[in-house]
Amino acid sequence: MHLYDAEIDRVANEIVEFARWRTRLDPIPLDATASLDTLNAHAGETITEGGLGGHEALRIFRDVLAPNCLSVDFPRYLAFVPCAPTELAVLFDLVVSAFSIYGGSWLEGAGAVFAENQALRWLADLAGLPAGAGGCFVAGGTFGNLSALVAARHTATAARARRPRRWAIVAAESAHSSIQATAEVMDADLIGAEVDDRGRLNGTSVARALARARGRAFAVVATAGTTNLGLVDDLASIAAVCAERGVWLHVDGAYGGAALAAPSARPLFAGVEHADSIIIDPHKWLFAPFDACALLYRDPATAYAAHAHHASYLEILQMDHQWNPSDYAIHLTRRARGLPFWFSLAAHGTRAYEAAVERTLEVTREAAALVQSLDHVELLVEPMLSVLAVRRIGWGSDDYVEWSARMMREQTAFVVPSLHRGEPMLRLCIVNPRTSIDDIRMILDSMR
Repeated sequence: MHLYDAEIDRVANEIVEFARWRTRLDPIPLDATASLDTLNAHAGETITEGGLGGHEALRIFRDVLAPNCLSVDFPRYLAFVPCAPTELAVLFDLVVSAFSIYGGSWLEGAGAVFAENQALRWLADLAGLPAGAGGCFVAGGTFGNLSALVAARHTATAARARRPRRWAIVAAESAHSSIQATAEVMDADLIGAEVDDRGRLNGTSVARALARARGRAFAVVATAGTTNLGLVDDLASIAAVCAERGVWLHVDGAYGGAALAAPSARPLFAGVEHADSIIIDPHKWLFAPFDACALLYRDPATAYAAHAHHASYLEILQMDHQWNPSDYAIHLTRRARGLPFWFSLAAHGTRAYEAAVERTLEVTREAAALVQSLDHVELLVEPMLSVLAVRRIGWGSDDYVEWSARMMREQTAFVVPSLHRGEPMLRLCIVNPRTSIDDIRMILDSMR
């Protein structure tokens, strides 16, 4: 299996050409989903005693499996938070695997860690974090939020003579679902803080929630780009309250933090520079392939104290006092998942990223104006970032579901219903620079 022979070379050429074909594919298809019975019928049993051979395994993937995975980079894939990686980021992802890089320690992956840290530094500078800030890339926002809040609890525990019987986290109902999951994993209470009339968390509400916590809260979670509506909490007032009470401020910018790259949106994030930890997912709106979440700490020493691994066989990693990504999150073995993002960023330059994010914001503003000009739909919330919340006048839940299924069946779009104040709506998330106002117009016209 580990010899590079003529057969492997033939399959290698097929794989590379297949990857090149997909990368330059235009237009990108939406593709589809399939039932288990359908996949069983067309793919059959792929794990056999003698093996299928690389050519046949690739054929099954190309002809059966891949077409039954939705293309998240399809321009009218507007559900959830899409992913629109640059061609260079995708191609370099092949290189990262080819080099079998271990990205957990400086000793084993110094070059990779060096490059990742430069990409992290760019994000830290966008957020206004101090020169000493740093962190690592983790698998996704859920791991980033969990790792940051573990560091927050460790810091609070070390600062107190006695820990409370049960710790608590303060967050709004609009916070990402991973915050609730994190609280459950950490066996902590989640204390809800009310949002204002615009749906944003602010310092006054956080102060009230901290008072209810009675000293048990070790962190406040603010959101820079809520998933459902794309709202940015009032970070400045929240940061002021956290500083006054001595409570860790974590900012979940998994989706919205990328907008820091756009000058037009940067004022929305005033106060983010005071955060103790921040996450931003490059695979969401910074055009990296899955999966890459940038986890940043104002003072990485606090994260190191919580996460550093100590074992006899690992002590050599600590001897040279270099930067080991495994010491800053809940992981040890890690892929150098930040490298595709770094490569694209290094190749294209930061101005290209700024322009691409600005373009998606422009399309969102144009789309909002378009919705307001039509009589069969209404805009529910003026977009702050790149999420469009739209109601089809006269529709109920079943109408949205049937329309969504038809759009996917016809390969027109992938948009799924959500809820706003208990009522069904459509949520369009625009993070792909290929998405145009004509795409949005097509979708809205299909709802007449």
